[in-house]
Amino acid sequence: MAARYQRILLKLSGELLAGAAGHGITDEVLTGIAKEIREVHDMGVQVGIVLGGGNIFRGVAASTRGMDRVTADHMGMLATVINSLALQHALEKQGLYTRVMSAIKMDQVAEPFIRRRAVRHLEKGRIVVFAAGTGNPYFTTDTAAVLRAVEVGAEVILKGTKVDGVYSGDPVQDPSATFFPSIGYMDILSRGLKVMDSTAISLCMDNKLPLVVFDVGQSGNLVKIMRGEAVGTRVGE
Repeated sequence: MAARYQRILLKLSGELLAGAAGHGITDEVLTGIAKEIREVHDMGVQVGIVLGGGNIFRGVAASTRGMDRVTADHMGMLATVINSLALQHALEKQGLYTRVMSAIKMDQVAEPFIRRRAVRHLEKGRIVVFAAGTGNPYFTTDTAAVLRAVEVGAEVILKGTKVDGVYSGDPVQDPSATFFPSIGYMDILSRGLKVMDSTAISLCMDNKLPLVVFDVGQSGNLVKIMRGEAVGTRVGE
């Protein structure tokens, strides 16, 4: 069966990698994610990935405690590089050729992000992990994910979270929160829903880039999305 999408951008939060520990990197979680990505890759799908760094360091949180925001954000970007290298290791253990491309130049650790080179890697069937956000402070990894997706021509952004989609409120704190199987970009912005930051959602809207929010911890969800099954919440026009 042919996959619904040929080129995707998978956005994962750093907190996912921490597992139950709440911080650091959990090998079991990394291995589980890597196996899911391998299944999708085996369907002929080209995969780009952006990871957050919240399991190691959150720039915004540090800035609220008095740290200079630019310094804090640069530290957060470096945390995403650590996560990207860990995921690269896990993916290569699954037999997948993987490249880490960093928005901050660090030649001994990762390739610099060059759009045409990234596209070439994807065309050759390599998994590309985009690290260090956009390389600029004040921009989240959500915005970086949308930017990279647009740059490499991804057909969709898949945002893997701990919940099974978009709700009217936090389903953990509010059991009466309503689940949305689909929702528009403007509805997310007007309701102030914490799906992605407003810059990322606006960039999706401007480029008509669909977004699927789903529970990445539920085994098999990634493959189901590739098969065209209704999983999570679809965000679009």
